[in-house]
Amino acid sequence: MTEIIDCEYTVEGAGPPLFLIHGIGAARDTWRYMTPLLGRYFTVVSYDLRGHGASPMPDSEFGLDELVNDLERVRERTGIERAHFAGHSLGGMIGPAYARRYPKRVQSLGLLSTAAFRTEDDSAKAKGVVTAMEERGVPNVLETLTDRWYTDEFMEQNPEVVRRRLDQVIACDPNIFLNVFRIYASVEMAPWIHEIEAPSLVLTGENDGGCNPRLNRQIDDALANSKLVILPGYKHSILLEAGALVADHMVRFIQGLDEDPSNAIG
Repeated sequence: MTEIIDCEYTVEGAGPPLFLIHGIGAARDTWRYMTPLLGRYFTVVSYDLRGHGASPMPDSEFGLDELVNDLERVRERTGIERAHFAGHSLGGMIGPAYARRYPKRVQSLGLLSTAAFRTEDDSAKAKGVVTAMEERGVPNVLETLTDRWYTDEFMEQNPEVVRRRLDQVIACDPNIFLNVFRIYASVEMAPWIHEIEAPSLVLTGENDGGCNPRLNRQIDDALANSKLVILPGYKHSILLEAGALVADHMVRFIQGLDEDPSNAIG
C-alpha cells in the first residue's frame, strides 16, 4: 500500500457540499462545463487524482483502496463532514468504494459512465486496451479511445476540445495512466455494490461502448435506492460533450432527495 497523497483540490460555489471525482488521465478541469452550473446550488469540491493534474506523484503502484484513501484525505482537509459524491468512469468506481467504506459520510452518489457486471468478453476488451497501450504506447492507441469517447458530430465541431483532452492524456505520466487504466479494467463492483445504501444516480450515454446501458441497468437493479438515466446518442465523454445536461440531471436528482423525506427514488 502506498502512502496517502494530499491531492490538489478546488472549492467553489455555495450550498450543500458535492465532491466530484474525475476519471482516467483527466483532471478536475474535466468538470469545467458543469461547475458553473453546479456551483449555483452546491459547494463543489473537485480534485486531481494522485499523479494527475497538479497532484503529487505516488512513489509506487496503487489500487482502488489508495484512491479511496486520497478522497477521504481531501474530505478531511475541507472539514466537510457529510456530502454528495459523483464520479465519472473510474471516478464512478471510486465513489461507490468510498461509500462502502464511509457510508455515514455520503448523502448521495452519482455514478456517471461507469461499469460493473462485466461479462468475460467485456473484461477482455477493457484489458485488451491496456495490453495495446503497454505494447504500442499510450499515444498510439489514443485514436481508438477518441472514437469511444465522442460522437462524430462533436469531434467535427469541437476539434479544440478533443485536442485538449488528447494533450492531457499525453501529458499524464504513462505509468500513472496505465496504473489507473488497469484499476478501471480490473475492478468489479458486482460482488459488493448491493451494499451501497446511499441514493444513487446511475447515468450513462446510449452509445458508450465500455460503460454501456446494459451494464448500467444491472448497476441500477443491484442498488437499493437508485435512478437510471440513459442519455440518447452520447458516448463516454458526457462531461465535455453534454456537461449542462448531466449537471441538470444531477441537480434535479439531489434536489429531489430533499423534497422526498423517504429518499425513495424508485
